[in-house]
Amino acid sequence: MSTFARMSVHKKIAFHTLGCKLNFAETSAISRLICADGFEKVDFEGKADIYIINTCSVTENADKECRAVVRKALRYSPRAQIVILGCYAQLKPLEIAEIPGVDLVLGAREKFNIGEYLRKLPEEKIINSKAAVYSCDIDEVNLFESSYSFGERTRAFLKVQDGCNYNCTYCTIPLARGKSRSDTIAHVTEQSQMIAQSGVKEIVLSGVNLGDFGIHDAVSRHHEETFYELLQKLENVEAISRFRISSIEPNLLKDEIIEFVARSTRIMPHFHIPLQSGSDEILKQMKRRYLTGLYKDRIEKIKYLMPHSCVGADVIVGFPGELEKNFEETYQLLVDLDINYLHVFTYSERDHTEGAAMEKVVPKSIRNQRNKMLRILSEEKKQAFYRQHIGTTRKVLFEGGENHYTASGYTDNYIRVTAEGYPGIVGSIEAVTLENESANSLRGRLISKSITNYEFILS
Repeated sequence: MSTFARMSVHKKIAFHTLGCKLNFAETSAISRLICADGFEKVDFEGKADIYIINTCSVTENADKECRAVVRKALRYSPRAQIVILGCYAQLKPLEIAEIPGVDLVLGAREKFNIGEYLRKLPEEKIINSKAAVYSCDIDEVNLFESSYSFGERTRAFLKVQDGCNYNCTYCTIPLARGKSRSDTIAHVTEQSQMIAQSGVKEIVLSGVNLGDFGIHDAVSRHHEETFYELLQKLENVEAISRFRISSIEPNLLKDEIIEFVARSTRIMPHFHIPLQSGSDEILKQMKRRYLTGLYKDRIEKIKYLMPHSCVGADVIVGFPGELEKNFEETYQLLVDLDINYLHVFTYSERDHTEGAAMEKVVPKSIRNQRNKMLRILSEEKKQAFYRQHIGTTRKVLFEGGENHYTASGYTDNYIRVTAEGYPGIVGSIEAVTLENESANSLRGRLISKSITNYEFILS
């Protein structure tokens, strides 16, 4: 037994993740490393000896949420040791070290060596002690660390790319995660086969800038493979029924990718494509690598080849200089485009970004008002998308539920389904006919040969 294992026997450890799917994949990988060395993983709401918080720092609220989670952990277990890692830890390690109760802060390069640092923690928490900080220059973070997380036993998030070489004026991600780098096609394929052995039916391909897949050397930026080639290879991984693309930049969503997904039997007809603004003037100030003409073209191409597909978009409201006319351009573009849901973000100033120094700041009250308008539009578009599919048949991967008699999951084109009244359906992919619009849900009927005459509510 290793020294680390002897030290950690009977120690209980809990995890909490803030932010994106990439963070969830990394938390899961880190937890497997630690638990293999003897820790007992417990629920975050339980009493643990050590709490590990994987942070995000995309918005100001993410930073505040980190502090709130630390306070919550200490309420559960006042003498527990608190470890902070992730993007916030990379960007502001000394600020985090001042948060009462925090014992250890790890930067981006150190988080996958967490066992080494846990060994340095004292056996008992020292009240009012200064947190130990192990950070690093982000330019030193050039290696790719593979990770994946399991959802409800039937879905996994697999990190295939990390970092970003873009310089968007609102974004701290390149500062927190470094330059673009990625896994190899061979290793992603191997990981997919391994994940399938756990019964997983769907893998969500995750990354910071997923379409930039293929950069294996973050210094020279040497491209050896492409995201298109990765999708082609994964199409032949028969052990996994579904692959889903988490998010891809419009300028990297090439015709060949759209056309391949339209033909594919395993890549789901679901795209999440960041827009950020529907105003070319604002897109230029954001230093995005496209204008609205290209974005429109991508949506039209997708919907022409796959009318049934689901398309989501990220939008930022309240960026400096966003006049009422600019917001109206965004709103009208989203009304006109066949987009089916939105992730709406209220702009917040982030240290060390160009946006933080820009003039013509939009008042927060106006930012919040615009956020609300787009969230209402998002719900309207989602419901319209559901109505389009009444009377159609889609396949649903049922993932989990509140009890033994309910299950929930997603259609191939990302309609969420909750099944009621049938036990044991979790883990299966079933064909369901969608019927009967009712408020915020659809009702469907299972039509597979194995199970018939059961009704489902889609929400």
